Amino acid sequence: MAITLDDLPIRDDLRGQTPYGAPQKHVRVQLNVNENTHPVPPEVAEDILASIGAALATVNRYPDREFTALRSSLASYLGHGLAPEHVWAANGSNEVIQQLLQAFGGPGRSVLGFPPTYSMHSIIASGTGTRWMPAQRDAEFGISPATAVAAVREHRPDLVFFCGPNNPTGTPLSLDTVAEAYDATDGIVMVDEAYAEFMPKDQPSALTLLPGRERLVVSRTMSKAFAFAGARVGYLAADPAVVDALRLVRLPYHLSALTQAAAVAALRHAPEMLRMVDDIVVQRDRMVRELGDMGFRPYETWSNFVLFGGVAEPRRVFEELLERDVIVRDLGIPEHLRVSAGTADETSAFLTAMREIDPVRVGA
Repeated sequence: MAITLDDLPIRDDLRGQTPYGAPQKHVRVQLNVNENTHPVPPEVAEDILASIGAALATVNRYPDREFTALRSSLASYLGHGLAPEHVWAANGSNEVIQQLLQAFGGPGRSVLGFPPTYSMHSIIASGTGTRWMPAQRDAEFGISPATAVAAVREHRPDLVFFCGPNNPTGTPLSLDTVAEAYDATDGIVMVDEAYAEFMPKDQPSALTLLPGRERLVVSRTMSKAFAFAGARVGYLAADPAVVDALRLVRLPYHLSALTQAAAVAALRHAPEMLRMVDDIVVQRDRMVRELGDMGFRPYETWSNFVLFGGVAEPRRVFEELLERDVIVRDLGIPEHLRVSAGTADETSAFLTAMREIDPVRVGA
Protein backbone atom coordinates (compact mmCIF):
# COMPACT_ATOMS: atom_id res chain seq x y z
CA MET A 1 0.00 0.00 0.00
CA ALA A 2 1.39 3.38 -1.00
CA ILE A 3 1.98 5.91 1.74
CA THR A 4 1.57 9.69 1.62
CA LEU A 5 3.39 12.57 3.23
CA ASP A 6 0.89 12.41 6.08
CA ASP A 7 2.19 8.93 6.93
CA LEU A 8 5.78 10.15 7.30
CA PRO A 9 7.34 11.88 10.33
CA ILE A 10 7.71 15.12 8.35
CA ARG A 11 8.12 18.43 10.18
CA ASP A 12 4.77 19.75 11.38
CA ASP A 13 5.29 23.13 9.73
CA LEU A 14 5.64 21.42 6.32
CA ARG A 15 2.40 19.47 6.54
CA GLY A 16 -0.21 20.59 4.05
CA GLN A 17 2.23 22.55 1.94
CA THR A 18 2.78 22.05 -1.78
CA PRO A 19 6.07 22.44 -3.67
CA TYR A 20 6.74 25.43 -5.90
CA GLY A 21 5.95 24.81 -9.52
CA ALA A 22 4.87 26.88 -12.49
CA PRO A 23 3.04 24.81 -15.14
CA GLN A 24 5.54 22.99 -17.38
CA LYS A 25 3.72 22.54 -20.65
CA HIS A 26 5.37 22.00 -24.00
CA VAL A 27 3.93 24.70 -26.23
CA ARG A 28 5.40 26.74 -29.04
CA VAL A 29 5.37 30.11 -27.25
CA GLN A 30 6.46 29.83 -23.59
CA LEU A 31 6.00 33.16 -21.82
CA ASN A 32 5.14 32.09 -18.28
CA VAL A 33 8.32 31.90 -16.16
CA ASN A 34 10.24 35.07 -17.10
CA GLU A 35 13.01 33.25 -18.90
CA ASN A 36 15.23 34.97 -21.42
CA THR A 37 13.68 33.54 -24.58
CA HIS A 38 16.75 34.45 -26.65
CA PRO A 39 19.31 31.65 -26.99
CA VAL A 40 22.94 32.22 -26.04
CA PRO A 41 24.76 33.68 -29.11
CA PRO A 42 26.67 30.94 -31.02
CA GLU A 43 30.10 32.54 -30.54
CA VAL A 44 29.50 32.83 -26.81
CA ALA A 45 28.23 29.25 -26.62
CA GLU A 46 31.43 28.06 -28.31
CA ASP A 47 33.60 29.75 -25.70
CA ILE A 48 31.45 28.36 -22.88
CA LEU A 49 31.72 24.84 -24.32
CA ALA A 50 35.48 25.19 -24.63
CA SER A 51 35.73 26.33 -21.01
CA ILE A 52 33.59 23.44 -19.82
CA GLY A 53 35.75 21.07 -21.85
CA ALA A 54 38.87 22.38 -20.16
CA ALA A 55 37.25 21.99 -16.74
CA LEU A 56 36.39 18.38 -17.54
CA ALA A 57 40.09 17.58 -17.75
CA THR A 58 40.34 17.91 -13.95
CA VAL A 59 36.76 17.04 -12.99
CA ASN A 60 38.09 14.10 -10.97
CA ARG A 61 39.21 16.71 -8.41
CA TYR A 62 36.96 18.83 -6.22
CA PRO A 63 36.30 22.33 -7.58
CA ASP A 64 37.68 25.54 -6.14
CA ARG A 65 35.67 25.77 -2.92
CA GLU A 66 35.93 29.57 -2.95
CA PHE A 67 35.17 29.86 -6.72
CA THR A 68 37.84 32.54 -6.87
CA ALA A 69 37.78 33.21 -10.61
CA LEU A 70 33.99 33.46 -10.66
CA ARG A 71 33.86 35.89 -7.74
CA SER A 72 36.51 38.03 -9.41
CA SER A 73 34.53 38.02 -12.68
CA LEU A 74 31.29 38.88 -10.92
CA ALA A 75 32.91 41.73 -8.97
CA SER A 76 34.32 43.14 -12.19
CA TYR A 77 30.93 42.86 -13.89
CA LEU A 78 29.07 44.58 -11.03
CA GLY A 79 31.55 47.43 -10.61
CA HIS A 80 30.64 49.93 -7.87
CA GLY A 81 34.04 49.42 -6.26
CA LEU A 82 33.22 45.84 -5.29
CA ALA A 83 36.02 43.34 -4.75
CA PRO A 84 35.80 39.52 -4.88
CA GLU A 85 35.46 39.37 -1.10
CA HIS A 86 32.15 41.27 -1.38
CA VAL A 87 30.64 38.64 -3.70
CA TRP A 88 29.10 35.21 -3.11
CA ALA A 89 27.52 32.79 -5.58
CA ALA A 90 25.46 29.62 -5.53
CA ASN A 91 23.24 27.41 -7.67
CA GLY A 92 20.72 30.06 -8.60
CA SER A 93 19.66 33.03 -6.50
CA ASN A 94 17.26 30.72 -4.66
CA GLU A 95 20.21 28.94 -3.07
CA VAL A 96 21.80 32.29 -2.24
CA ILE A 97 18.58 33.29 -0.46
CA GLN A 98 18.40 29.92 1.27
CA GLN A 99 21.93 30.32 2.61
CA LEU A 100 21.09 33.84 3.78
CA LEU A 101 18.10 32.52 5.74
CA GLN A 102 20.13 29.59 7.09
CA ALA A 103 22.69 32.04 8.45
CA PHE A 104 20.44 34.83 9.70
CA GLY A 105 16.97 33.27 9.95
CA GLY A 106 15.82 29.90 11.26
CA PRO A 107 13.57 28.79 14.13
CA GLY A 108 12.57 31.66 16.39
CA ARG A 109 13.45 34.25 13.76
CA SER A 110 11.36 36.06 11.16
CA VAL A 111 11.54 37.65 7.73
CA LEU A 112 9.34 40.49 6.54
CA GLY A 113 8.13 40.60 2.93
CA PHE A 114 5.63 42.56 0.86
CA PRO A 115 3.36 40.32 -1.25
CA PRO A 116 2.57 39.96 -4.01
CA THR A 117 6.28 39.31 -4.40
CA TYR A 118 8.60 36.51 -5.49
CA SER A 119 6.85 33.40 -4.17
CA MET A 120 10.10 31.59 -3.36
CA HIS A 121 10.91 34.11 -0.63
CA SER A 122 8.17 32.72 1.62
CA ILE A 123 8.74 29.13 0.49
CA ILE A 124 12.46 29.26 1.31
CA ALA A 125 11.63 30.93 4.61
CA SER A 126 9.34 28.02 5.45
CA GLY A 127 11.97 25.49 4.41
CA THR A 128 14.50 27.04 6.80
CA GLY A 129 12.06 27.32 9.69
CA THR A 130 11.97 31.11 9.44
CA ARG A 131 8.62 32.77 10.15
CA TRP A 132 7.31 34.66 7.10
CA MET A 133 5.54 37.92 7.98
CA PRO A 134 3.66 39.58 5.09
CA ALA A 135 3.04 43.33 5.02
CA GLN A 136 0.75 45.39 2.83
CA ARG A 137 1.92 47.30 -0.23
CA ASP A 138 0.67 50.69 -1.31
CA ALA A 139 -1.59 51.32 -4.31
CA GLU A 140 -0.21 50.25 -7.69
CA PHE A 141 1.89 47.61 -5.88
CA GLY A 142 4.43 50.18 -4.66
CA ILE A 143 6.19 50.41 -1.28
CA SER A 144 6.80 53.90 0.04
CA PRO A 145 9.48 54.57 2.66
CA ALA A 146 6.76 55.28 5.21
CA THR A 147 4.98 52.00 4.46
CA ALA A 148 8.22 50.01 4.76
CA VAL A 149 9.29 51.68 8.00
CA ALA A 150 5.85 51.20 9.56
CA ALA A 151 5.95 47.48 8.72
CA VAL A 152 9.47 47.10 10.15
CA ARG A 153 8.50 48.84 13.37
CA GLU A 154 5.32 46.78 13.71
CA HIS A 155 6.83 43.36 13.05
CA ARG A 156 10.44 43.86 14.24
CA PRO A 157 11.79 41.19 11.85
CA ASP A 158 15.27 39.68 11.79
CA LEU A 159 15.38 40.07 8.01
CA VAL A 160 13.57 42.30 5.51
CA PHE A 161 13.16 41.15 1.90
CA PHE A 162 12.49 43.54 -0.95
CA CYS A 163 12.21 42.65 -4.61
CA GLY A 164 13.18 45.40 -7.03
CA PRO A 165 12.00 45.43 -9.71
CA ASN A 166 9.24 43.43 -8.07
CA ASN A 167 8.18 40.00 -9.24
CA PRO A 168 5.37 39.35 -10.20
CA THR A 169 4.32 42.96 -10.76
CA GLY A 170 7.45 44.45 -12.39
CA THR A 171 7.04 47.63 -10.39
CA PRO A 172 10.09 49.73 -9.38
CA LEU A 173 11.51 49.86 -5.86
CA SER A 174 12.63 53.22 -4.52
CA LEU A 175 16.12 53.27 -3.04
CA ASP A 176 14.77 55.66 -0.40
CA THR A 177 12.47 52.83 0.72
CA VAL A 178 15.46 50.51 1.10
CA ALA A 179 17.59 53.07 2.92
CA GLU A 180 14.89 54.05 5.41
CA ALA A 181 13.91 50.44 6.09
CA TYR A 182 17.59 49.67 6.72
CA ASP A 183 17.81 52.49 9.25
CA ALA A 184 14.68 51.22 11.00
CA THR A 185 16.01 47.71 11.71
CA ASP A 186 19.03 46.03 13.24
CA GLY A 187 18.53 43.02 10.97
CA ILE A 188 19.55 42.01 7.49
CA VAL A 189 17.93 43.81 4.55
CA MET A 190 17.99 42.05 1.20
CA VAL A 191 17.11 43.55 -2.17
CA ASP A 192 16.42 40.88 -4.77
CA GLU A 193 17.55 42.45 -8.05
CA ALA A 194 16.97 39.47 -10.34
CA TYR A 195 15.75 41.84 -13.08
CA ALA A 196 18.20 44.69 -12.53
CA GLU A 197 19.56 44.65 -16.08
CA PHE A 198 16.07 45.42 -17.43
CA MET A 199 15.76 48.62 -15.42
CA PRO A 200 16.06 51.97 -17.23
CA LYS A 201 19.76 52.60 -17.75
CA ASP A 202 19.67 55.88 -15.81
CA GLN A 203 18.21 54.26 -12.68
CA PRO A 204 20.67 53.39 -9.89
CA SER A 205 20.88 49.90 -8.44
CA ALA A 206 20.69 49.10 -4.74
CA LEU A 207 24.40 48.32 -5.12
CA THR A 208 24.95 52.07 -4.72
CA LEU A 209 23.62 51.79 -1.14
CA LEU A 210 26.14 49.16 0.01
CA PRO A 211 28.94 51.43 1.30
CA GLY A 212 28.49 51.96 5.02
CA ARG A 213 25.59 49.49 5.26
CA GLU A 214 27.12 46.25 6.47
CA ARG A 215 23.71 44.55 6.90
CA LEU A 216 22.51 45.24 3.35
CA VAL A 217 22.56 42.45 0.76
CA VAL A 218 21.86 42.75 -2.98
CA SER A 219 21.13 39.49 -4.77
CA ARG A 220 21.33 38.94 -8.52
CA THR A 221 21.02 36.10 -11.03
CA MET A 222 22.48 35.13 -14.38
CA SER A 223 19.19 33.42 -15.32
CA LYS A 224 17.50 36.44 -16.85
CA ALA A 225 19.81 38.90 -18.57
CA PHE A 226 22.45 36.27 -19.33
CA ALA A 227 20.00 33.62 -20.62
CA PHE A 228 21.49 31.20 -18.07
CA ALA A 229 18.35 29.84 -16.42
CA GLY A 230 19.41 26.26 -17.11
CA ALA A 231 22.91 26.82 -15.72
CA ARG A 232 21.68 27.88 -12.26
CA VAL A 233 23.99 30.69 -11.22
CA GLY A 234 22.92 33.29 -8.67
CA TYR A 235 25.03 35.63 -6.59
CA LEU A 236 24.98 38.48 -4.11
CA ALA A 237 27.02 41.49 -3.11
CA ALA A 238 27.43 42.45 0.54
CA ASP A 239 29.93 43.30 3.23
CA PRO A 240 32.66 40.63 3.47
CA ALA A 241 31.41 39.75 6.95
CA VAL A 242 28.07 38.65 5.45
CA VAL A 243 29.97 36.46 2.99
CA ASP A 244 31.85 34.92 5.92
CA ALA A 245 28.50 34.09 7.55
CA LEU A 246 27.35 32.26 4.43
CA ARG A 247 30.47 30.11 4.50
CA LEU A 248 29.20 28.68 7.79
CA VAL A 249 26.08 27.20 6.18
CA ARG A 250 27.05 26.42 2.60
CA LEU A 251 27.69 22.80 1.66
CA PRO A 252 31.31 22.03 0.76
CA TYR A 253 32.13 22.53 -2.91
CA HIS A 254 28.57 23.66 -3.59
CA LEU A 255 29.42 25.14 -7.02
CA SER A 256 30.63 22.53 -9.50
CA ALA A 257 33.73 23.12 -11.60
CA LEU A 258 31.57 22.99 -14.73
CA THR A 259 29.19 25.65 -13.40
CA GLN A 260 32.09 27.90 -12.47
CA ALA A 261 33.72 27.50 -15.88
CA ALA A 262 30.48 28.19 -17.76
CA ALA A 263 29.69 31.30 -15.73
CA VAL A 264 33.18 32.80 -16.03
CA ALA A 265 33.06 32.26 -19.80
CA ALA A 266 29.64 33.89 -20.08
CA LEU A 267 30.79 36.91 -18.08
CA ARG A 268 33.70 37.36 -20.51
CA HIS A 269 31.02 38.10 -23.11
CA ALA A 270 28.83 40.39 -21.00
CA PRO A 271 28.40 43.06 -23.72
CA GLU A 272 27.18 40.50 -26.28
CA MET A 273 24.89 38.85 -23.75
CA LEU A 274 23.40 42.14 -22.60
CA ARG A 275 22.50 43.12 -26.13
CA MET A 276 19.68 40.58 -25.75
CA VAL A 277 18.34 42.73 -22.94
CA ASP A 278 17.82 45.67 -25.27
CA ASP A 279 15.80 43.48 -27.66
CA ILE A 280 13.67 42.13 -24.81
CA VAL A 281 12.96 45.63 -23.47
CA VAL A 282 11.69 46.62 -26.92
CA GLN A 283 9.23 43.72 -26.89
CA ARG A 284 8.23 44.38 -23.27
CA ASP A 285 7.40 48.00 -24.05
CA ARG A 286 5.55 46.89 -27.17
CA MET A 287 3.34 44.62 -25.06
CA VAL A 288 2.66 47.40 -22.58
CA ARG A 289 1.61 49.69 -25.42
CA GLU A 290 -0.52 47.22 -27.35
CA LEU A 291 -2.20 45.66 -24.33
CA GLY A 292 -3.16 49.18 -23.28
CA ASP A 293 -4.55 49.82 -26.76
CA MET A 294 -6.69 46.68 -26.38
CA GLY A 295 -8.25 48.08 -23.22
CA PHE A 296 -6.25 46.19 -20.60
CA ARG A 297 -4.36 47.75 -17.69
CA PRO A 298 -0.61 47.02 -17.97
CA TYR A 299 1.46 48.14 -14.99
CA GLU A 300 4.71 50.05 -15.14
CA THR A 301 7.44 47.45 -15.41
CA TRP A 302 11.22 47.54 -15.08
CA SER A 303 11.54 43.79 -15.64
CA ASN A 304 11.30 41.37 -18.58
CA PHE A 305 7.58 40.75 -18.10
CA VAL A 306 4.27 42.59 -17.97
CA LEU A 307 1.50 42.25 -15.39
CA PHE A 308 -1.80 43.42 -16.84
CA GLY A 309 -5.23 43.84 -15.27
CA GLY A 310 -8.70 44.21 -16.66
CA VAL A 311 -9.00 40.50 -17.50
CA ALA A 312 -12.55 39.44 -16.68
CA GLU A 313 -11.82 35.70 -16.59
CA PRO A 314 -8.08 35.09 -16.17
CA ARG A 315 -8.34 31.30 -16.05
CA ARG A 316 -10.42 31.13 -19.21
CA VAL A 317 -8.05 33.46 -21.03
CA PHE A 318 -5.09 31.36 -19.84
CA GLU A 319 -6.73 28.21 -21.22
CA GLU A 320 -7.68 29.85 -24.53
CA LEU A 321 -4.13 31.11 -24.98
CA LEU A 322 -2.92 27.59 -24.26
CA GLU A 323 -5.17 26.29 -27.03
CA ARG A 324 -3.36 28.72 -29.34
CA ASP A 325 0.04 27.29 -28.29
CA VAL A 326 0.86 30.23 -25.98
CA ILE A 327 1.41 29.92 -22.24
CA VAL A 328 1.40 32.87 -19.81
CA ARG A 329 1.10 32.92 -16.00
CA ASP A 330 -2.11 32.97 -14.01
CA LEU A 331 -0.87 34.11 -10.61
CA GLY A 332 -4.21 33.98 -8.85
CA ILE A 333 -4.40 37.78 -8.68
CA PRO A 334 -8.05 38.55 -9.54
CA GLU A 335 -8.51 40.02 -13.04
CA HIS A 336 -4.77 39.85 -13.82
CA LEU A 337 -2.34 37.80 -15.90
CA ARG A 338 1.42 38.03 -16.36
CA VAL A 339 3.32 37.54 -19.60
CA SER A 340 7.07 37.37 -20.20
CA ALA A 341 8.60 39.41 -23.01
CA GLY A 342 9.78 37.08 -25.74
CA THR A 343 11.27 37.40 -29.16
CA ALA A 344 9.52 39.59 -31.71
CA ASP A 345 7.77 36.53 -33.19
CA GLU A 346 6.71 35.23 -29.78
CA THR A 347 5.40 38.63 -28.75
CA SER A 348 3.43 38.86 -32.01
CA ALA A 349 1.96 35.40 -31.43
CA PHE A 350 0.82 36.39 -27.95
CA LEU A 351 -0.68 39.73 -29.01
CA THR A 352 -2.46 38.13 -31.98
CA ALA A 353 -3.93 35.48 -29.70
CA MET A 354 -5.12 38.12 -27.23
CA ARG A 355 -6.95 39.94 -30.01
CA GLU A 356 -8.67 36.70 -30.99
CA ILE A 357 -10.00 36.02 -27.48
CA ASP A 358 -13.16 38.05 -26.92
CA PRO A 359 -14.70 39.21 -24.67
CA VAL A 360 -11.85 39.25 -22.10
CA ARG A 361 -11.91 42.72 -20.59
CA VAL A 362 -13.51 43.60 -17.29
CA GLY A 363 -16.87 45.11 -18.07
CA ALA A 364 -16.85 43.90 -21.70
